[in-house]
Order: sequence, then structure tokens, then C-alpha cells
Amino acid sequence: MQQINHKGEVMRARCQEPVIDVQNVCFHYAQQEILHGINLQVYQGDFVILTGPNGGGKTTLIRLILGLLRPGFGKIRVLGHSPRKTSPLLGYVPQSLQFDSAFPANVLDVVLMGRVERSLFGPYRAEDRRIALDCLEQVGLHELAKRHFSALSGGQRQRVLIARALAGQPKLLLLDEPNANLDAAGTQTVHELLRKLNRELTIVMASHNLDTLESYASHVAYVNHTAEMRCLSDMR
Repeated sequence: MQQINHKGEVMRARCQEPVIDVQNVCFHYAQQEILHGINLQVYQGDFVILTGPNGGGKTTLIRLILGLLRPGFGKIRVLGHSPRKTSPLLGYVPQSLQFDSAFPANVLDVVLMGRVERSLFGPYRAEDRRIALDCLEQVGLHELAKRHFSALSGGQRQRVLIARALAGQPKLLLLDEPNANLDAAGTQTVHELLRKLNRELTIVMASHNLDTLESYASHVAYVNHTAEMRCLSDMR
């Protein structure tokens, strides 16, 4: 359902169930509490930026939503289920991919990694390759499918990692500082790509560059052990 505000802008209604529902979540490593009393609801079609200082818990919160970590207290529901149950429906883009530059992996090989969970019982199928190539087309790198991954620029590598996440055909896309090591041009390209993807996907992204993302995102959550989320249209 959509609503129109006084400026004629399309607004997403909040009457549906949240696709991410974080309720009073606490998490600690050893004796150090990283997150305390986190309450956060993300709805279909949102583009949420998680911002805050280093060590404030942004990456930890993303890992909890992905089901890679479990809260010490509280509850997280993703698409109506526990994060571990819905993890195949989530696309994840890390800051960078740890890889051996001498390993002969081309761009298509990296994107196909996003199809692993759907090809557990054998080699990649023709359908997997078609989907991977379609995802490269989405991020504007179809012509580099056979290029060695290590030969790409930083911005191109991040777009390949986004294509890898899309290859799993996710319902939600989560990104952890995807522009951390990019120049201004690479950052702008990635942001424009995410704006297009947000037409079809709900996006949650950790980033320090709030100033450059305000025109793309719908909400911002300041995470510093606790969290507070605001609608950006209310702040402008």
C-alpha cells in the first residue's frame, strides 16, 4: 500500500508487518556489551542507513539480522521467521572480499558464488550462469564477466560483490560499509546502483557517509550501543 504526502511524494504505508523486527536486543562479546536494548523495524521497500562511530555496533547488528550471531537477550524476526531460517533469502555485501590475488577467479566465478546454496548437490547449472550474467548486467559489468577479479578497480569489485549477493535472488539486501575503500566516483556509482535496486529490494546499509546518502535513503538509524531510527523525510 502507498500513501502520498503533502508534497506529492510516494510514502510507504506502515500498516504491513515489518520485514525486519528487532525487539529489545542485547549482545555482548565476553564481558563487553556491544548492543543494548535495540528496537528497530524495517518495512518492505525501505532504504535504511545504519550510521554511528566505529565500535558502536553497526556490523554486529547486521550480523545479528543475518543470523551469523545470536542475541544474548531479545528477539529478531526476519520475514516473519528467525534469521537463521531466512538466511537464504538475504543478500549480503561485505566491505571487501578476502581472496588470493594469484587465484584464477574471474568475475563470473565470483558472482556464481551467490548461487552456491542453490547448487549444493552438483555443479552450476545453465540457469545459475544465466542468473549470474543477468546480475552482472544489473550492475553494469556484463562485459567484464571473463576479467580476472583482481584486475578490477575497487568500485568494480564492490559492484561484483553486489551482483554476487543479487545472484541468490534475495528478498532483502544488507551491506556493511560497501563504500569504505572507494574514491568519490566509485562511491557515487555504487550509490546510484543501490537507488535503482531499492525499487525492488529492501536495503539496510552500514555507512559513515550519511551526507552523500541522504537523497537515496528513506531512514537513518544512529547506532552507538543503542539505536534510534528516524525517517529522513521528517528531518529535511
